[in-house]
Amino acid sequence: MSSEFNRRNFLKTIGVAGLGSVLASKAKADSNEPNTAAGKQQSETPQVPTRKFGKAGPDVSALSLGAIQLIDNQVILTSSLKWGVTYWDTASGYTNGNSELCIGKFLAGRPEMRKKLFIATKASHAKGAAEVEGRLQESLKRMNTDYIDVYYGVHVLDNISQLTEDLKPWAENAKKKGLIKYFGFSTHSNMAKNLLEASKLGWVDAILTTYNFRLTKDPMMQKAIDACYKAGIALTAMKTQKSVNVETDEDKKLIEHFSAKGFTEGQAKIKAVMEDERIAAVTVGMNSVAFINENVAAMLDKTKLAQDDKDALAEYANATCSGYCAGCSHICDAASGVSNINDVMRSLMYHNSYGDTQLAKQTFAAIPADVRARLLTTDYRLAEQRCPQHMPIARLVREAVEKLA
Repeated sequence: MSSEFNRRNFLKTIGVAGLGSVLASKAKADSNEPNTAAGKQQSETPQVPTRKFGKAGPDVSALSLGAIQLIDNQVILTSSLKWGVTYWDTASGYTNGNSELCIGKFLAGRPEMRKKLFIATKASHAKGAAEVEGRLQESLKRMNTDYIDVYYGVHVLDNISQLTEDLKPWAENAKKKGLIKYFGFSTHSNMAKNLLEASKLGWVDAILTTYNFRLTKDPMMQKAIDACYKAGIALTAMKTQKSVNVETDEDKKLIEHFSAKGFTEGQAKIKAVMEDERIAAVTVGMNSVAFINENVAAMLDKTKLAQDDKDALAEYANATCSGYCAGCSHICDAASGVSNINDVMRSLMYHNSYGDTQLAKQTFAAIPADVRARLLTTDYRLAEQRCPQHMPIARLVREAVEKLA
């Protein structure tokens, strides 16, 4: 980039005008410079960087399109492709199947694009090989494809025991048939333990895990990530960017810190994760062109976070920990005698931080009925005492029930 088209202007302008217009302006300016082939190399759209998907996998776009809110929006898909975001992440249960149907509509009109895409989907709410097989066949039909690149056969794994004995031979058979290329699971809770145990199995290819700036300093999580990396398991990070609503002085301070540096706090959070070379990609739920552009800008900018940036994130993490569920559900479940507390918190996060009431209610409704019936009558005092994040669990559970039941 030319000196006048620097990182600060690039990242600040994108939030107002959009990445396309910024790059178009640059191409026009460059075309007037000597020795520049106008309309050729300088005007080409830059592509997000790629990383190896596990030890033996292909190169994939380091930014993955999280299609969690996708409903018949072809613009989102075409906009992501423009910047080389070819790793698309969906699930059979997202938007009641409409996310997969949207991708299927895209591929029906552009079948030649299938080879350029790396598609991941998940067997939502499936238990055992038979149900996983059913979800897979449904996903293949919805998305107008003969194969899935990475199939998360257990969606929202809380305990490694959910990788039942019948899943290993099922995964091997599905690969032989060419229906899937890689098999794995997604996990939102007890992540460190799940990753560490998965690294020892020898047949898990990929894991989609909660991982963000708050967890980059967690020693158990670092040990687990290292074990998976050495085992050749491809790790994709999710839940990296819980939004800041500017409700507290801490929120305002964080935003002002990164605004002065020329980028948003969300872009900083992506950088904090992607500076870890063991992570193959970060998947972000992107439901607008503006948000795609913002995340693409963060990936294209090669400037690393300075120490004061890392300190700002660490300070913010410490100051706001009581509002963040770290996913250690084994602690609060054992202390309260109620399972699925992590799912309650995740539902509330979708509602309060993502603004996705439909997904929040779907996630809450998936909690077993007998557990939901006990939520308001359970004593959470011991769980609150043991919570590493010091979360007001009783108050948050009550809020979730009031908003989502």
